[in-house]
Amino acid sequence: MLPDYLAKAVPNPMGKRAPWYANTAPTYAGIFLWIAFYQQMAGGTLQHGGLALCLVALAVAGILSYALYYRVPAMLGMKTGFPLYVVGSSTFGTAGGYVMPGLLMGVLQIGWFAVGTFFSADYILRGMGMASKPGTLSFGIVCVLWGGAMAFAGAKGVQYVSKIALFLNAIPLLMLLVVFFQTSGGISNYQVAAAQENSFGAFTTMIAIVIGFFATAGAAGADFGMNARDERDVRWGGLVGITLAVLVAGGLPLLAVAGAHGSGLTQSWDFGEVVQAIGGPIASAMLFLFAIASIPASCFCAFIAGNSFNTMIPSVPRVSSTMAAAAVGVLLAITGVAANLIGFFTIVGASFGPIIGAMVADYLLAGKKWSGPREGVNMAGYIAWAVGFIVGILPLDVLPITLSPETKSYVQPAVVYSFIVGFVVYYALAKAGLQSKTVAMPKAA
Repeated sequence: MLPDYLAKAVPNPMGKRAPWYANTAPTYAGIFLWIAFYQQMAGGTLQHGGLALCLVALAVAGILSYALYYRVPAMLGMKTGFPLYVVGSSTFGTAGGYVMPGLLMGVLQIGWFAVGTFFSADYILRGMGMASKPGTLSFGIVCVLWGGAMAFAGAKGVQYVSKIALFLNAIPLLMLLVVFFQTSGGISNYQVAAAQENSFGAFTTMIAIVIGFFATAGAAGADFGMNARDERDVRWGGLVGITLAVLVAGGLPLLAVAGAHGSGLTQSWDFGEVVQAIGGPIASAMLFLFAIASIPASCFCAFIAGNSFNTMIPSVPRVSSTMAAAAVGVLLAITGVAANLIGFFTIVGASFGPIIGAMVADYLLAGKKWSGPREGVNMAGYIAWAVGFIVGILPLDVLPITLSPETKSYVQPAVVYSFIVGFVVYYALAKAGLQSKTVAMPKAA
């Protein structure tokens, strides 16, 4: 007997699919245009490496995101017409799929919702000329109002948000261009302080930031793929919506921060501080617009969290699960926990890196197709995830890197290591016979 989430699954028919430029590319691009992606990017990268080096690292990260984390989930979605929680059952089993990637995706979306709520509240208060500090009454009020509205929209009206998402995505792109032109005069004057220079640390930190941010969206490539007509849609949707979008949405803020430092406008590595330093009505307007542009991402995070919990625990109404998840996210935002983006990206990358690595191995072992759901808990998938997660989450001190005279930090792209470990361990265990037997999907599917 298959669980309901598999027994009732119906593939997306070809008639409901669309070209890459109408769905995959603009949606993925909108993810990278979200302020959470580039808000703190310059601090661990541009601060320690030259601008050219950081842009090259950004391009490499975009290519890796497409090739390793998006391509196979998207191909599985395109070939089967099924979303992530269905195609993931071949890697983790019919019972194992409840937790991985099913409920885990929902749990991590709570974190993303918290991040969106935190930065939206931060930008709204800055735009109003008020102090923005987690834990204060004003910050808490804005978080509750914003988070509640976004969660309700995600639960009840996400279809309306989808209709204006493309328009709202144009707002941050326009704002990025405005900030870039306001600060571009100082770009040529930017230099890394000799005491802080660390090219290797800057390069690997950029890889970790981009892929850590993208990991869950990469796994959701299955959901994007099920709306693709063919391999061409998968390829171009990813190359434009991911690889190119990473370079544009990450490159413009880096250039703006470098220009702000080079012109003496500010010495902060925070992109929001750079916007605020421009001053005048234009800065306040841009801060508000960046917050408004976060609406689609915040609503979709709430929607995906609620959808995940409702699919795996159907006894709980979707609206109830969405609002409960949002309440946890709002609390994380109010307390300031959501401000630690690097730490959050590390957790996300460590969680989904080995999931996707194991899915890639399963896909290749099956002859580049979906093998179908496997009985119970597929131990090959769970062991591969556990080992990969440990590698991704624990500090690795094989290559010590000094980021400053006072602080020693070990900066490595652990998210890439977790993917590789997940792939290798799954492949080896599958060859050793630790895969569960496959079971047939219903005929109608």
